[in-house]
Amino acid sequence: MSTTIHPHIPHIPHIPHTPNDPHQNHLLAALPTDELERLYPHLELVSMPLGKILCGSGCKLNHVYFPTTSIVSLLSITKCGGSAEIALVGSEGIVGVALFMGGDSMPQQSVVQSAGYAYRLKGQLLIQEFNQVEPLAQLLLRYTQALLTQIGQTAVCNRYHSVEQQLCRWLLLTLDRLSSNELTMTHELIANMLGVRREGVTEAASKLQRAGLIQYHRGHITVLDRPRLETRVCECYKVVKKEYDRLLPDTNTM
Repeated sequence: MSTTIHPHIPHIPHIPHTPNDPHQNHLLAALPTDELERLYPHLELVSMPLGKILCGSGCKLNHVYFPTTSIVSLLSITKCGGSAEIALVGSEGIVGVALFMGGDSMPQQSVVQSAGYAYRLKGQLLIQEFNQVEPLAQLLLRYTQALLTQIGQTAVCNRYHSVEQQLCRWLLLTLDRLSSNELTMTHELIANMLGVRREGVTEAASKLQRAGLIQYHRGHITVLDRPRLETRVCECYKVVKKEYDRLLPDTNTM
């Protein structure tokens, strides 16, 4: 994501503006200066390789993650091993909302979908700050509301809309969290994310490629015409985007 600090976000002089800056995460960037200064010594920059499991289903949460250049998928896993993505978390958000919502585990599995970096913070410290700092609490609660909208709309989309529409929604939501129009993802992995058959994803992707909207080659997807892709997507994408725009600080990416 761009490291440009938006005018409404105060710059902290002693925090170096590096390729991995806390300001790249929009929740951290939106915090009051004194609050971010207090958190900064406790933020640990961590690498987020593709496929890394941050937290398994039902496992105790010890940390929260603020992605900067990575994207994390929240997956529901069935007993028979099936999976479906219920939400994406990128630089707009935080992984581990259960901690400040009163729980210490999540029924979903958190897996890195797009490699990059994130800032990790001890869960107990976040809980302490959440209970004592009103601006932080309000910001995290607004984000949680937006995340719940994404989860609910994903369920609707998976039930009522075609695989092609689901793929368009997934591509657009992913692009909103990337700094380029290129994704590294196989049809099989996308099928696992959407909870559909691989053949369905291959057919849908082929239609989009023939229409000149995307280009797919050996696990690399390039979106060639985003405006036209937005005309093919169902209403679910706009519902989710509108809620993030309404509830969270202006980031020029969501």
